[in-house]
Amino acid sequence: MDSIIEVQRQTHEEVEHLERALYNVLAKPQSTHQVRLQNEHKASQLLDRIHSRIVTLSNLYEDQDARKSEIDSISAPVRQDDLSAFYERLGRITEHHTKYPDSDVGGFELELAAFLDDDQELEDEEFEQDDPVALLFSGEEGYGKYLDLYANHTTYNNLKHIARRLAYLQYLDVLLAAQSQPVHQELPKECKLHRDYELYIRALHTYLTSFMKRSQPLVDVESQQREAEEQFAKYWESGDTEEWEQSQQPKALENGNSEGIWCAACQKMYSKQTVYDAHLSSKKHIKAAQKQATADVPPANPNGPPSSGNAHQNGESSHGAGKDKHRTAALFTHLCTQLLRELAPALNETKSNVERRFSLTAREREQELLEQSKKPPPPAKTPGNGEPAEEEEEEERIYNPLKLPLGWDGKPIPYWLYKLHGLGVEYRCEICSDHVYMGRKNFERHFQESRHAFGMRALGLPNTKHFHEITRIEDALALAEKLKREGRNEIFEQETMEELEDEEGNVYNRKTYEDLKKQGLI
Repeated sequence: MDSIIEVQRQTHEEVEHLERALYNVLAKPQSTHQVRLQNEHKASQLLDRIHSRIVTLSNLYEDQDARKSEIDSISAPVRQDDLSAFYERLGRITEHHTKYPDSDVGGFELELAAFLDDDQELEDEEFEQDDPVALLFSGEEGYGKYLDLYANHTTYNNLKHIARRLAYLQYLDVLLAAQSQPVHQELPKECKLHRDYELYIRALHTYLTSFMKRSQPLVDVESQQREAEEQFAKYWESGDTEEWEQSQQPKALENGNSEGIWCAACQKMYSKQTVYDAHLSSKKHIKAAQKQATADVPPANPNGPPSSGNAHQNGESSHGAGKDKHRTAALFTHLCTQLLRELAPALNETKSNVERRFSLTAREREQELLEQSKKPPPPAKTPGNGEPAEEEEEEERIYNPLKLPLGWDGKPIPYWLYKLHGLGVEYRCEICSDHVYMGRKNFERHFQESRHAFGMRALGLPNTKHFHEITRIEDALALAEKLKREGRNEIFEQETMEELEDEEGNVYNRKTYEDLKKQGLI
């Protein structure tokens, strides 16, 4: 058996190794939601190990008697030449290593290294192993992205005294309303006081707690729930719990009596007058009436209005009993409200996903399921300095020595197609600020594009068919002067090129239209 001091030293060392491993896990790049959740679950497991080691270490430090005896045993003996204790320990160590010659000295370090490098080991294996984190979630939950509330939705619609049944999207809106008020405020009071509601809200709390622990493993859900329970206890003791108190209302009374006719002699209620009149002539009623005449106080109607004293006493007892009866349902309602506020982003994502899936066809849903079932590609391995590996860069680099244009698939087009369209011929346009167009087709198309039109407008020239195929500024200005000398001044007079229409449908150019309008003829 190792000494207590050695056990403490070894435990301290393990805690330091675990803390370093926790830093390495949290420092990993989290490119996707799956990777982030896997790292969080791994960090949660490391935190559990650290906590267990710290608890063990605390217990060892509290055991002062064992520490004192260990320190006394390794202290200097009374006789300086007495080495019996030393040789006894040496004999135990030698015996242990003789018995276990192949035992690993750094077993904990090897175990921790295997725990951190399990992803690389799984990639090297030929068979595909299930992801332990993915097994925690159902298919509807989408690896912890969405909530699977279909079972709770069905239970909600089957509650007693419910006002109206809701669709699944409406049910999600009801849960989202918990951000500003307690959950299920839309339900009537008699529905929330029923036993079915307590079972429903308990099941909803169980699922929300389970989902939050699985989707957010680093969040201390239990401490949050304890704080919520303390808040609820203060709220319950304050007495402001009218919505959870069952109202004790007597039945409708008519003329001071309850419905039906009460026979004090027979101690029985009759619903109809004819039945009551018929029983008056029976022997049983006559005997009961004679017996009642000899009695001092006639028996009271148990179904009638109670007396004032008993009513007050029974009212207080029933008030307290009814309040405590529904405390469990009120508690779980408060806890579910706190959980729904924490899960508000996941609820919004769930609603968006449901709306998106409603718009998909059956084929698109099948295709989406197939894509989700595919294993995501492993992340690119990077060396210690954080730069990507050179081999992967060479594989991803496109080999294009002829500088061919890229096609729709991101790869260079074939060389024969490049020659067919004449994409190797350059056409330079001085009007477009010496822009170069590759290929005759692109060159002809650019005369109708905004770049060429802007250049012509900057020169004060219209972009008409007369200037087609003109690329030099000098040629364009010379052609404009030639057209002006030939009497083609309309190219410079914008008012003659623009046509306007009057109310009767007659078409004029701008100059004629303005002249007629000034004369009042239009």
